[in-house]
Amino acid sequence: MTDDRGTPTSARPWALEHCPEAAGRARTITQGLLNRWGVAGDVADSVLLTVSELVANAVQHAQPPLCLGLGCDPAAGRVYVEVSDGGPATEDGAAGLAEDEHGRGLMIVDRVAAAHGDRREAGQAVHWADIAYAA
Repeated sequence: MTDDRGTPTSARPWALEHCPEAAGRARTITQGLLNRWGVAGDVADSVLLTVSELVANAVQHAQPPLCLGLGCDPAAGRVYVEVSDGGPATEDGAAGLAEDEHGRGLMIVDRVAAAHGDRREAGQAVHWADIAYAA
């Protein structure tokens, strides 16, 4: 969403329950914002996939709290996704999964995002991605 001048807009952050259903809730929130921002088609699909992967990774590998942040900058032609969590879990939740059942999330994000990464902030890890679109 932008103001009348096309200024970038960030949506308020959403606290998500740290559970397997969090990715679905995050997709619902994201789809509503993408509709308001007028982002559709392949770009919307890429944003939704990125949100799903980052949230699922946080649920699988990190501690609560879990939070979703989204922004849109039409002038730059990008949607910004940010997922924060409480940092690495003491036990890797993927340890009991077969090799083909995990490990692809960030490779998928790498394919659909113009850029992505992570950073540490006070007591949390923040994972972010930029999805570009034609402005």
